[in-house]
Amino acid sequence: MAQVSINSDYGEWALSADAGERARLLQSPSVDTAPKNEGDASPGGPGSGTTSTLGAIFIVVNACLGAGLLNFPAAFSTAGGVAAGVTLQMGMLVFIISGLVILAYCSQASNERTYQEVVWAVCGKLTGVLCEVAIAVYTFGTCIAFLIIIGDQQDKIIAVMAKKPDAAADGPWYMDRKFTISLTAFLFILPLSIPREIGFQKYASFLSVVGTWYVTAIIIIKYIWPDKEMTPRDILTRPASWMAVFNAMPTICFGFQCHVSSVPVFNSMRRPKVKTWGWVVTAAMVIALAVYMGTGICGFLTFGAAVDPDVLLSYPSEDMAVAVARAFIILSVLTSYPILHFCGRAVVEGLWLRYQGTPVEEDVGRERRRRVLQTLLWFLLTLLLALFIPDIGKVISVVGGLAACFIFIFPGLCLIQAKLSEMEEVKPASWWALVSYGVLLVTMGAFIFGQTTANAIFVDLLA
Repeated sequence: MAQVSINSDYGEWALSADAGERARLLQSPSVDTAPKNEGDASPGGPGSGTTSTLGAIFIVVNACLGAGLLNFPAAFSTAGGVAAGVTLQMGMLVFIISGLVILAYCSQASNERTYQEVVWAVCGKLTGVLCEVAIAVYTFGTCIAFLIIIGDQQDKIIAVMAKKPDAAADGPWYMDRKFTISLTAFLFILPLSIPREIGFQKYASFLSVVGTWYVTAIIIIKYIWPDKEMTPRDILTRPASWMAVFNAMPTICFGFQCHVSSVPVFNSMRRPKVKTWGWVVTAAMVIALAVYMGTGICGFLTFGAAVDPDVLLSYPSEDMAVAVARAFIILSVLTSYPILHFCGRAVVEGLWLRYQGTPVEEDVGRERRRRVLQTLLWFLLTLLLALFIPDIGKVISVVGGLAACFIFIFPGLCLIQAKLSEMEEVKPASWWALVSYGVLLVTMGAFIFGQTTANAIFVDLLA
């Protein structure tokens, strides 16, 4: 592959070539990749990674699946039924897969190993900074969503233990939602978030996969053999309006967003070739689609339009099989929050070091103090917002809009810029087609992001 003539202004903030490792910004927690040096072998050479093709599929599936699957039944309801929800997912999957392939192509062309470094190298300084800010905001919002999920599931588990449906609301102070979320967060999440490295991630990945598959299995089983008290209401067969279909897009983007961690996964492969990567991500997305579709269809048909934004909240509190699913989700989220926080903190650290002009090799004591302060501020802000924003649907909508940036906008911009750099080497027809496709990706991402932002601002104001 010809080397793309990448924007040279990546080096204008050169003090961060080390701040560069950039605090190991957003390397996939499940992937071991060596730091990139000038003497490293090119992709596909002797210095390539050790991940097999099958292993890469598993890692991408793991990065894709998560607590976002709880919101897919509500997304089907928002879209207007099974037919609309399935059609929307299948249509978006084409663009989701193509975005992953574009990122791999640009990673090879620029010889960069993380998402934000690819954007920096291909699109330049301004777009690179915007990408890093978007990653920080996205991970911050996702951490808020995780804390809300913990509170939702704990309320139901407490109701089972107290044998009262509204124990969390009407019980003593130690059963209050705000207290239980805070206690869990301080006891488990904060200690796991402070360390500089996160060595437990492999166990967390396994736990997340087991929990996700268990939740999906329970939702499908409960649809096939429903309890008597679970009667669906208003099974929609068509969208209320054409705009209703698009309102489901943020949830789908949030569920399928694995693009930020996809670049390190690609570079960790034994033979990181774009064609092979295309098959890897296609297989991974088909597996994820099966899980999300099974959850979305069965959850929606079980409850209809009455389905809760978090589908597990729609099931009776005393159902023990569902209670186990709730426990799995809590454990998965408890270990996922520190990973997301680690990613966001690394971005903030890189931006701060670059702004201050400070190299990464500095006094260890200063780094530790700064890390503890950043962690405490991040933790306390996400906790406070989670306590006072009980509706997970609103958070998922905003975070899903940001996920659209990573799926559509940044890959589209990378494709446009890469092809503009190759303009003299590519046939005109191919060049125009690829640039047009990049424009389409950017337009779709901007539409989803603009729509969700407008809904988040104006719907609450009008209400």
